[in-house]
Amino acid sequence: MLYSSHIAWSSPTTPAPLELYPAAAFDRLFGDGGVRRADTSVLDSVLADAQGLRGQVSVADRRKVDEYLNSIREVERRIEDAGKDRRFEGWRPTVDKPTMKRPDSEMPQDIDVHMKLMSDLMVLAFQTDTTRVCTLKLNNDHSGMRFPNLGIDYIILHLLSHEEENPDWLRVNKYFLSHLARILAGLEAVQEGERTLLDNTMILFCSSMLSGNHDNSQLPVLLCGRAGGQLETGRVLNYLESDNRKMSSFYLSLMDKMGLHLDEFGDSSQRLAEI
Repeated sequence: MLYSSHIAWSSPTTPAPLELYPAAAFDRLFGDGGVRRADTSVLDSVLADAQGLRGQVSVADRRKVDEYLNSIREVERRIEDAGKDRRFEGWRPTVDKPTMKRPDSEMPQDIDVHMKLMSDLMVLAFQTDTTRVCTLKLNNDHSGMRFPNLGIDYIILHLLSHEEENPDWLRVNKYFLSHLARILAGLEAVQEGERTLLDNTMILFCSSMLSGNHDNSQLPVLLCGRAGGQLETGRVLNYLESDNRKMSSFYLSLMDKMGLHLDEFGDSSQRLAEI
């Protein structure tokens, strides 16, 4: 289940921690009231419980606990460091404080409210240059989620994905895409000099399956934004007949746009020249 609920990893065996609570995500990004708290950590309030847990588990599990806590520290450190070295010839974020109020502390019970909050926080994090990399996962791959807001409360998402002829399956997919559209609209609304924030961003939207029949022979991938003018949009690229049909090749091309040049990544040492 670990691989169905995490898509960001700090090592081959350690998932980057998820943040499910909008209020906690807000605090980790901006601190209380938008004031960054450099001397505190989200871990400070749970370290006592973590130490107690370490005394109750095996040595191997203790290492896993330590790996997980260290990965949280690393995420916090990267959030603190992100954007400090501004080498964009005078470019500055359009706002330096959050322009939305801190979400309520509890977990939103309304699915739509929850997803919109997390989407808006991502846009705000980019707008303030609090971070330059964000991973947003709106549900688990092996999901038990229901959608009462869509009138689909009779079946969980994973089972619904196996009923591809069911119009409710299409409605759920359209619903997820509506949140992508919300993010893109939010980025497009922010003007940064002659470009918009969307122009200066890369948004990758993808799926781990082509269909609900566990078919991963093809993976639908949508790339939005212009990466500061480095990406040409409005195209459909088909790699079905290509010898270099690898997601790792795609990722190498994207990392080049971010100034991260690697000789190889995963199972590939080639770029996709068209990207």
